[in-house]
Amino acid sequence: MPLCGGYPRAVFSPQGPSLRELCVQALSSVERGYDLLAPKFDHTPFRTPQSILAATTEALSELGPFGEGLDVCCGTGAGMLVLGPLCEGRVTGVDFSAGMLARARDAHPEAAWVRADARALAFVEDFDLAVTFGALGHFLPAERPALFEGVYRALRPDGLFAFPLGAPPPLTSLAHWTTLGFDLAMRVRNVVRRPPFVMYYRITPLSAIRDDLTAAGFSVDVVGLTALGQLANGSPRYGLVLARKPADAY
Repeated sequence: MPLCGGYPRAVFSPQGPSLRELCVQALSSVERGYDLLAPKFDHTPFRTPQSILAATTEALSELGPFGEGLDVCCGTGAGMLVLGPLCEGRVTGVDFSAGMLARARDAHPEAAWVRADARALAFVEDFDLAVTFGALGHFLPAERPALFEGVYRALRPDGLFAFPLGAPPPLTSLAHWTTLGFDLAMRVRNVVRRPPFVMYYRITPLSAIRDDLTAAGFSVDVVGLTALGQLANGSPRYGLVLARKPADAY
């Protein structure tokens, strides 16, 4: 989910939401906000770009094929473009926004769709591959353990949880100050208005994500998604986090 700094007309298509609609969404809860945005979500820059989906699919294809697949916080179903080619069994999306699920169901009727809170997944060893795209910023650090423990339970032994994670932008870059400003604005919004809208870009550093995944029982590796470009220092702009449930887990 790329950051949209401001509301440039060149980024939002005519089919996308108006500025007023985005403001109403931002002043709602996360669930209500995404219900409101769902009909136009695929016409915003918040939808995971095809380039990230394609790079993820290519990287995971070297580790598959897989059996059953799960998209955690599936939104309108973009992750099915990854799970579909990689999974030989059924694919399932889970989200707590009824509006998002309705759009996903229309776009991918062949998949199964479940409305649930990702912090309290009820699946037990049902899947071989789980993915998520652009959702981690919706979980406060204290909520990540429940999320990761639920995904761990949902996977079969030797199952894989995979998701792309962008490198932090350089301190001197416009992206750094834009994300910092966005997060500060969201924190102020959540102090003065309830219910909160949790969406932060700076609470998911790789070191913290790795620690939380390891605490949940995963072994963790990261591979560079080189097709998505490099930073000035030569490191990849995006990495693919690969969290593996041990084959002897019980």
